[in-house]
Amino acid sequence: MLIGVPKEIKNFEYRVGLVPSSVRELIANGHQVIVQKGAGEKIGFDDESYQHVGARIVDAAEEIFQKADMVIKVKEPQPDECRMLRENQVLFTYLHLAPDPEQAKLLQDSGCVAIAYETVTNQHGGLPLLAPMSEVAGRMAIQAGATSLEIKNGGRGMLLGGVPGVAPAKVVVLGGGVVGTNSVRMAMGMGAHVVVIDKSLERLYHLDLQFGSKINTIFSTTDAIEEHVQSADLVIGAVLIPGASAPRLVTRAMLSQMRPGSVVVDVSIDQGGCFETSKPTTHQNPTYVVDGVVHYCVANMPGAVPRTSTVALNNATLPFALSLANYGYKEAMRRNHHLLNGLNVANGKITYQAVAEALKQSYTPAAKMIGE
Repeated sequence: MLIGVPKEIKNFEYRVGLVPSSVRELIANGHQVIVQKGAGEKIGFDDESYQHVGARIVDAAEEIFQKADMVIKVKEPQPDECRMLRENQVLFTYLHLAPDPEQAKLLQDSGCVAIAYETVTNQHGGLPLLAPMSEVAGRMAIQAGATSLEIKNGGRGMLLGGVPGVAPAKVVVLGGGVVGTNSVRMAMGMGAHVVVIDKSLERLYHLDLQFGSKINTIFSTTDAIEEHVQSADLVIGAVLIPGASAPRLVTRAMLSQMRPGSVVVDVSIDQGGCFETSKPTTHQNPTYVVDGVVHYCVANMPGAVPRTSTVALNNATLPFALSLANYGYKEAMRRNHHLLNGLNVANGKITYQAVAEALKQSYTPAAKMIGE
């Protein structure tokens, strides 16, 4: 199979779909890899490092989309990239289609086979290709929140951990999954007072076992969210429904009762956001203010630390990429139904139910598209 790796074109996005070590594995399995010139240069993977393991460097993304049987990326394809996709061409990347009807339509129109990292599952019920970026984003959320609390950035002028004689900031984490757990870990490490809210008692139990009396675990109700958000200095939005739009847990009315200079960091923004006032921002202009509250809603947070993020992502995606290349997508998905769960669009049809429901479109089961 000929596998193509284009350079990412989203704002401030320097991650790359394959690192040289992953390319080497694919070539060792009998495949060919073409990489766009400069695709990994910003994070220390220069063109020579790809050529050294056997990849061919091409000048333009157009050549990759024209020739490759499978395109491996990081972020969702931008409109110009979607228009270059071909019928039956495999696209393996993050998609986040639920809040993005334009991308969904362009993918459908292309006839490509679009496999989303964020909906591939594992035997434990987890999301193994989302987890590495969720770990990065969860840890970054606290860094971003702490910086946003500084007075020069519009915040209350608070140090997250306080100092002797001065109370620490109150950090409320909405969601106790991978993002939330990593946010809790970082916030605790910085000395903050941490509250985590989740609707799963089992998840709260595990967090209590993991962190003990250093955090407060609260069962999620509207009353609980309202009470703790309004008294928070920093709120992390870390809720996720795989493939679907994030629930809007925090209303503008709740947010308007927060103290001026408080901060919200919406890690769920890729799936539409869990604050009513959220809208996507970029690393170039990461924040805005609504009702005196600073909002940090960068849609590709791990892109701020692209080398760490790229290596972590490749560690997770490589086995699936090898399977897709070795067997073709249909046979690879017959062999691994967890990979089948990643199929979001195929030959013009929406094949992931939560995406179809979010976009109000008809749903075609993924299994039908591979002949099962």
